[in-house]
Amino acid sequence: MPTSPELYAGAVDWLTRNIVPIAGAILILFAGLYLSRLAQRMINRLLPRATGIDRNFGPLLAQSARYAVAVFAVVTALGFLGVPSGSIFAVLGAAGLAIALALQSTLANIAAGIMLVWLRPIAIGEYVVGDGVAGVVIEIGLFGTRLRSTSGLYIFTPNQKLWNSAITNHSRERRRRIDVNFTVPDSINVARAREAVLKIARADPRVEQDLAPTLHVESFVGDKLVLQMRAWVQTPDYLPALRELTEQSKAAINRMLSGNAHAEVELAVDPHTPTPGEKTPDLT
Repeated sequence: MPTSPELYAGAVDWLTRNIVPIAGAILILFAGLYLSRLAQRMINRLLPRATGIDRNFGPLLAQSARYAVAVFAVVTALGFLGVPSGSIFAVLGAAGLAIALALQSTLANIAAGIMLVWLRPIAIGEYVVGDGVAGVVIEIGLFGTRLRSTSGLYIFTPNQKLWNSAITNHSRERRRRIDVNFTVPDSINVARAREAVLKIARADPRVEQDLAPTLHVESFVGDKLVLQMRAWVQTPDYLPALRELTEQSKAAINRMLSGNAHAEVELAVDPHTPTPGEKTPDLT
């Protein structure tokens, strides 16, 4: 059995003979890790400036490039130490299979991220709601999507959670319809109320006139009527127009009512949203 001095001498001899490959491997490894982070930063910075390239691809491509450069650096460093490339790829293949079996949900998130970017049900800058999460999309990454809530909170959700759910996109369509209910006494002159409300809606430049605003009797509730106003506006104008039209229309109807009677106002239920009572948030 070799003694301690012999082991020490053998270790020094081996290190002396392999100092150059070891130093080269360490240098390649650190350079590769640095270049992987640099590639991610450069893609995130330069890709949005390139014309004709969807900015939603940026984060996904940047993260993929980082991991690819890091893996290439590890393989090159091992090859510099004399490890046969065939053995390296065999080990990587076996490790990849083991990781794939152990992290099936993670791979599903990668596939879901690719599909989200490819089919674009969501995009950076849009407000979306899906499977219990809601916010403005900040980044669609390789494993998850970053969002910002209306109160400025950071939200991170796995890509698969969004991909497997019904997504309500509040920003995608060019225009949206305002639906407002006015509950008034059934003695009101509906024709006069319609004339007063539609006069306000038609005078607002934000209201689309190719789809003319309307006001109709929505339902009867005891001795009261529910009148519903509908008006189409550009999506960015939805909340400001909703607030101002509601306020002005309520004031106009109240002027028509006698005594202490007044109109009760509420935003009509949207039958197309998955959550009852769901409303477009204030993003200002």
